[in-house]
Amino acid sequence: MGTTPLLKAIWHAFTALDVDKSGKVSKSQLKVLSHNLCTVMKIPHDPVALEEHFRDDDEGPVSNQGYMPYLNRFILDKVQDNFDRIDFNRMCWTLCARKNLNRNHLLISDDDAFKIWCIFNFLSEDRYPLVMVSEEIEYFLRKLTEAMGGSWIEEKFEEYKLQLSSKHQCLNVWELIELVGMGHFSKGMDRQTLSMGINEVFQELILDVLKQGYMMKKGHKRKNWTERWFLLKPNLISYYVSEDLTEKKGDILLDGNCCVESLPDKEGKKCLFYVKCSDKSFEVSASDKKKKQEWIQGIQTCITLLKVGRPAPHHEARQKRRELRQKQQAEQEELELRMRELQTANENKQRELEAMRKKLEEAAANAAEEERRRLQTQSELQDLYRVEMEKEKMVRQQMEEQVAQKSSELEQYLQRVRELENMYHRLEEALEEERQARQDEETVRKLQARLLEEEVSKRAELEQIHLYQQQTISQTQAEKQELERERLVKESALQSAMQQLQQLEDDRWGALEQYEEVMKKLADAANNTKSWKDKVAHHEGLIRLIQPGPKYPQKITNWGPAAFTETELSLREKDWQEKKNRPPTPQ
Repeated sequence: MGTTPLLKAIWHAFTALDVDKSGKVSKSQLKVLSHNLCTVMKIPHDPVALEEHFRDDDEGPVSNQGYMPYLNRFILDKVQDNFDRIDFNRMCWTLCARKNLNRNHLLISDDDAFKIWCIFNFLSEDRYPLVMVSEEIEYFLRKLTEAMGGSWIEEKFEEYKLQLSSKHQCLNVWELIELVGMGHFSKGMDRQTLSMGINEVFQELILDVLKQGYMMKKGHKRKNWTERWFLLKPNLISYYVSEDLTEKKGDILLDGNCCVESLPDKEGKKCLFYVKCSDKSFEVSASDKKKKQEWIQGIQTCITLLKVGRPAPHHEARQKRRELRQKQQAEQEELELRMRELQTANENKQRELEAMRKKLEEAAANAAEEERRRLQTQSELQDLYRVEMEKEKMVRQQMEEQVAQKSSELEQYLQRVRELENMYHRLEEALEEERQARQDEETVRKLQARLLEEEVSKRAELEQIHLYQQQTISQTQAEKQELERERLVKESALQSAMQQLQQLEDDRWGALEQYEEVMKKLADAANNTKSWKDKVAHHEGLIRLIQPGPKYPQKITNWGPAAFTETELSLREKDWQEKKNRPPTPQ
């Protein structure tokens, strides 16, 4: 069995005996503590062993570190699982509560405070001094709230966590008892409800009671049904006469070979199920189907955990939370280590930059000294060269005359180059104007094509309206008056459509005029381009002439570009006007 929970309780007792908080306790007090521990844990007590262990320290107190080897060797190593842990915890609680528990303004009894103390030892971290981190505080308060039938308020706990920031997000056992006992998270609940909630959480976490409640049990001998109070633990089911647990009637030992199954209703009993063990079976009747299913599921979970050798769910959940915290702490430490490494590297880089700056300053000083020497040498050389320059003066005059002549030739050459560059720029501008004119031509073509499409659409609409009028006139005389009114409406629509058609024709002719204007610009641009090309070719002889496009305007209709000539379009329009004005043939 693990000794960590035992050590936590003993630590509280030892700390309570350390009156001046020096980490040391007198030998006489340790004798009393050791005797009480051996008595409650049913271990033979050897009073001589403590004297032998501390024979060189007869005077003065004994340190915690000095007591630990004795505690491990003569007490904890001899512990068997044959003692009552509640009595053991209550003995340690009595020693420490007398000194540390402040009962003023507490809404809970000493027994409830003792249960919170046990829960704290179960959920606290395995390091000393013992503290409970905020995650375990939230876990405990959440379970307590659920046990009291209340609703967990996450925002309220988050506000409380902000107050814990100054305490490193943790509480000691006496702060936890004060937090629960003052009713900070149980407002609106009476003392009895709070006490019942603490007891329920205590039974689950400390006594490993996974489920409890009244059910009917069938006897093995007389086969009668009797109401019993059942307690489900990870490895057994105990049943009592009542919920005060004063008279125990028996245990159902569970192992991996047990099974639990539902039974049909019989003998006037409903919600039946039985637990089958290796030696006998037990028939039980729950109060309703929901509780029956909860009991079957809880017992099956215990059997499954026993098969795979896993601990109770709350023990496993606590271990997972601790492993997750350890993992997060390791990641945080790794991150801090990386930050320290980056800081060290940054400091090294700063030192390197400082050394480089000093080197640059030294190099600048050396450069200034070198410059002074250079200027001194230059002055000496200037004096030397001045004599030679007088000798070369005649030669230089001759050279200047030659340079002036070459400069005149160079100026002429540069003037010719500038003229060529100017001609090239004008040629590029002419080409750009030609390209823009072609774009305008394309735009006009698209506009003309769209206008022709709209014209054809309107013509088709007018033909439909005319055809509909002819069909309408051929109806019976009884409908003529109504048809006459409709004809007037249609004629109005026809007149409007004719106006729209005329507008489209005007737009089309306007587009043709724009197109002709664009074509004229294009022709001018092409002539201008050709003239510049001739000039460039005259100077360079390497520029290829760009041939202009066609100068005449190209007609575009809905049948495609240049499908009809202007004369053909006029004939087609005249023919269509005659057909439109021709009176309809009477039916």
